[in-house]
Amino acid sequence: MIRPRHYNQGGVETFDYINSNKFGYAQGNVIKYVSRYKIKDGLPDLYKARWYLNCLIEEEENAEAATGSATDDQP
Repeated sequence: MIRPRHYNQGGVETFDYINSNKFGYAQGNVIKYVSRYKIKDGLPDLYKARWYLNCLIEEEENAEAATGSATDDQP
């Protein structure tokens, strides 16, 4: 199947959305798993999205630490 239903929500192909916004790997995977979880794998997809989101947060924290520009926007 080239265009499965779980990647085409609301008439927008997830790949096209990720590509057109030039999202990186981790950010793109967060979008992919969150956008398909109700139709495809449910809770396991949300766990995958959380794993990639945690990776993205860690990358940003490391980048801020390297430049010394930390933010206090943590919950």
